[in-house]
Amino acid sequence: MRTLVISDIHGSYQEFNALLKKVNYSSSADQLILLGDYVDRGPNSKAIVEQVKNLHEECGVIVLKGNHDKMACDALLNEDDKLDTHWLNNGGWYTLLNYCRTEFDFFKDDFGWKDYMRMKEFIRQEYKHHLDFLSSLPLYYETDEHIFVHAGINPTVENWKDQNAYDFIWIREPFYSNPVTATHKTVVFGHTSTEDLHNSDSEEIWFSPHGDKIGIDGGCAYGQRLNCLEICDGEYRSFFVRQGEK
Repeated sequence: MRTLVISDIHGSYQEFNALLKKVNYSSSADQLILLGDYVDRGPNSKAIVEQVKNLHEECGVIVLKGNHDKMACDALLNEDDKLDTHWLNNGGWYTLLNYCRTEFDFFKDDFGWKDYMRMKEFIRQEYKHHLDFLSSLPLYYETDEHIFVHAGINPTVENWKDQNAYDFIWIREPFYSNPVTATHKTVVFGHTSTEDLHNSDSEEIWFSPHGDKIGIDGGCAYGQRLNCLEICDGEYRSFFVRQGEK
């Protein structure tokens, strides 16, 4: 059985399905693992959440939580201006527009905060199943050889499973710049773009010099590409589609 790992889809429905086609994904023969960030920045978060939810329920796909999934749920399920602003300033507007475009006039002259609050209530009522699904997602998945997580693990915590939930979905430089000593397993993660990990313009999947980490976020939501890591018989292969590819 192959393991196929994809991260940071960000509403890129067309590219996600093009990538599944390119790798010849079979729900009966492959284990698909998704590392979070299904919403925000891209054009079709609603379709991605619906598809990912169905893949999980019908095909046993492993679906982990990302920081954008949590930001969206925090904003939509609470009444807190700071949570709302944080989400909207980090790509949440694209998700809001996608979920509500047929119900609300976004382009009227007096569009304002009251309209946003109405949209929040609309999503709560009409897409409660999506919010419940995103809220319930686990923070990591572990096998004999790998730890799969959205952002990483904190190298200062003796037992990585005891780390703060924040680190699973938000940590960056302290994780990828330091050796992983709390576990002998390879950590596969998204969240930080491969361009940043390579410290160059490379969108290739990043394999750390120590062999303890693999970063796969190719930055599709920023006009770059969506990566897939294939793990089979101890070997790694990479596949990708570029933004706009069908």
